[in-house]
Amino acid sequence: MSRTIWVGAVAYNPKVVTIWEGMRRYFHDEAHLPVEVVLFQNYEAQVIALLAQAGDPLPYIDIAWNTNLAYLQAEEWSGHRCRAVAMRDTDLGWMTKIVAVTGGPVSALSDLKNRTLALGSRDSGHAAILPVHFLEQQGMREGTDYRTLRFDSDVGKHGDTGTSEVEVVRAVLDGRADAGAIGSPFWNTVRSERLVPEGALAEVWTSPAYYHCMFTARPDLDLALERRFADALSAMSYDNPVHRAVLDAEGLRRWLPPHVDGYDALRQAAARQGLFRQPFAKSAER
Repeated sequence: MSRTIWVGAVAYNPKVVTIWEGMRRYFHDEAHLPVEVVLFQNYEAQVIALLAQAGDPLPYIDIAWNTNLAYLQAEEWSGHRCRAVAMRDTDLGWMTKIVAVTGGPVSALSDLKNRTLALGSRDSGHAAILPVHFLEQQGMREGTDYRTLRFDSDVGKHGDTGTSEVEVVRAVLDGRADAGAIGSPFWNTVRSERLVPEGALAEVWTSPAYYHCMFTARPDLDLALERRFADALSAMSYDNPVHRAVLDAEGLRRWLPPHVDGYDALRQAAARQGLFRQPFAKSAER
């Protein structure tokens, strides 16, 4: 039997425990791969564990299930030595939506001039980092051309909980903000589950597409182990009802090889907004 592969995931919701119990069961019983899971409270701590060396007084993991920001932080903090392993089919084609009250004063991006835009947690790529970046590309600068109302809910979870997006929508509906930025998956949920009265909100603007989560390997992980892990993921089938329960809970139908061409905008935005400043720098640099 090969050595244990330690995988990190962030416990942003109780369902994460159930998901990873199912994943661990699959790895052990079907893929015959000894995978164990370490749960973290925030992504920065998880990335530091991904970069930890033997003997460091830190948790140590081989592979991290990272958000797009955490994946880029792992890249930056490792000197671009961490490796992308796999992603979900649903990690492709994310977008940010700016929404406003239907029939209100904001019906186009230009209407945001001198008005208030609600944003999610400052470490959420889709609800804060990228909206500011994309608006800047449109000639709209935060604090100069528009004001922001920020909801820094669950900082460290990179927007995974969705709490800040709920707050954004509430602020738009009750008039505290003229418009709000949310991720396209949450916007789809708002409409499909009728979380607000039908027709109450209108889509004002859609960003260019970008990518979301990525399994990320530590720089010195044995390539054969990494390949076995990736192959085991790709062998999961949505047609298998046991697999389907886990895949549905994690929000995908199939695992894909890594596509790394959809992170450039977030990389630029994170660098500009200071999100590559490294916590626990002394330990991570050993």
